[in-house]
Amino acid sequence: MEQRKIISLGRSSLVVSLPKHWIELNKLKQGDVVSVAVQRDRSLVIFPGSGRREVRKITLYVDPNEKAASIARKVIACYLNGYFGIRLVSRKIFTVPQQRAIRDVSRKLYMRIMESNAKYIYVQTLIDETKASINTAVRRMHAIAVSMYRDALNALKNYDAALAKIVYSLDNDIDHFSFFILRLIRSVILNPELTNYLDLEPIDCPDYQTLVHRIEQVADRAANIAKHVIMLKGMKQKIPTQILELILKTGGEVFNAYDKAVKAFLSKDVDEANNILGLQPIIEKLDQEAASKFFSRETRNVTLSCSVCSIRDNIRETMEHVVDIADITIDRSFRAT
Repeated sequence: MEQRKIISLGRSSLVVSLPKHWIELNKLKQGDVVSVAVQRDRSLVIFPGSGRREVRKITLYVDPNEKAASIARKVIACYLNGYFGIRLVSRKIFTVPQQRAIRDVSRKLYMRIMESNAKYIYVQTLIDETKASINTAVRRMHAIAVSMYRDALNALKNYDAALAKIVYSLDNDIDHFSFFILRLIRSVILNPELTNYLDLEPIDCPDYQTLVHRIEQVADRAANIAKHVIMLKGMKQKIPTQILELILKTGGEVFNAYDKAVKAFLSKDVDEANNILGLQPIIEKLDQEAASKFFSRETRNVTLSCSVCSIRDNIRETMEHVVDIADITIDRSFRAT
């Protein structure tokens, strides 16, 4: 890091010279304009030009035989990396599956198709990142995941296939929030001036990225439990009452721990995070009790055995995600300021 002295210019002005290599890198000359932004830590960031953010666009060329999933993944990658406009140009004409994939992923990312024909589609995001709130988005994403997990356990308790289908469908809403928040996080890293608008420091970005991934995984676990409820209902199978009660008890403890873990992260509550970490042995004991009672029974019902094992796995994996959230809560709370 270079150090430069503040020098006096005239009666009241103080100036600092700019590094020569930075001027050459940005191709600046005398008379050009630079922009200065005051950061939350009272440091200054200097940008070449007027400071207006460039509206970044990218062109993607699509081969006639390119798979729809590959196109969708490229569009998602461009969105996450901050592009506001994405041009998709077919080297021949778009196939029906390709068009459908582009439209589906555009809806998922809250992008709009502004122009389209047989060989060209232009999609654009309407997000104003300076008016977004990462904390608000995380809370809303968490609220959906909480409802999914709670309803998945209730559906399992009552073998309610209709409720389970609703849980399964909500996974798309989680994906919407996940992509949106991850875009904001990456934008902060690419454009440090956004820290003033999003109330997020670059050092917070890895923690929030981990949190978003864990919330998404918890929602996936809930959707998987719901899927097994639908399957058991369809095949008219039921988990033995005593074992089901143990599974629901374990799931309930994990559900409460998850809800508390996210709230502890947002409030930097270290004591609550430590309490959550202390629950892990209790969860493991409950899970083992359910497993030993189920497998001590003589059963040749493959469907039931697979469902019980999978539901237990999903509950146990949820607790692992909860532990991760509690760990990063503690780590970020002792960050130097």
